[in-house]
Amino acid sequence: MRQRIAVVGTSGSGKTTLAQRISRKLDIPHIELDAIHHQVGWVPLPELEFRAAVTERIGGEAWVTDGNYRGKLGDLVWRKADTVVWFDLLRWLVTFQIVRRTLGRVLTRRTLWNGNRETWRDILTLDPQRSIIVWSWNSHATNRIRNLAAQDDPAYSHIEFVRIRSHRDADAFLDSLGRSR
Repeated sequence: MRQRIAVVGTSGSGKTTLAQRISRKLDIPHIELDAIHHQVGWVPLPELEFRAAVTERIGGEAWVTDGNYRGKLGDLVWRKADTVVWFDLLRWLVTFQIVRRTLGRVLTRRTLWNGNRETWRDILTLDPQRSIIVWSWNSHATNRIRNLAAQDDPAYSHIEFVRIRSHRDADAFLDSLGRSR
């Protein structure tokens, strides 16, 4: 039974929304990796502290994470995961979604993790370290290559990979939870 689920995908693909829905459906904790990583002023939590915080949160028998961070966390989450849900939407759709989301956050001045907010400056820059839109565009192909390769990696043979190519696929996956495979 799927009890330790990692939701991955390009920024803006819908990871957090899907992870929240999984959390509610299975009544398991939702661990949002961005909320742990991004400290006040968008300062990243130092890597050792980040790893320790995530290790503590995934110590339970059941959880769902959302976020990538394999560069910083290595296999920490995936070693314990029984399922990886890869949100692999088309680049144009992800771009549309992240532009809409980011504009909404800027216009409403929505407070994110640890008091952070996205700003007009973040939208208008071409610096991928400041613009989530540019980051998403630039990382889309790399994420796809990395996640395709992971499915064939013997180190992850214990993981069931679920590739989500549309919102309809996401709904179908959610509907399948709780039923025997």
